[in-house]
Amino acid sequence: MAAADRPVAPALPGLPELWQERSVVRYRGFVLIPQPDLGWLVRPERSPMAILPFRVPPNSLSDVKALVDWRLSQDQSS
Repeated sequence: MAAADRPVAPALPGLPELWQERSVVRYRGFVLIPQPDLGWLVRPERSPMAILPFRVPPNSLSDVKALVDWRLSQDQSS
């Protein structure tokens, strides 16, 4: 999908433009939800939840994915 074709939220006063282009991402059984403060809410897609939902401060998507991977490895080693 070309950038011009993808739906973009209408301009909202007070929110950075970057926020308007971020989308929900599914990754390894988790849903990564962008937040207005440019952080992320990470929630499991299904129950039962072996890892509880958590928030991540403003970071790149690759950093958030690395944190999910780390938490999964910690859960498996327990």
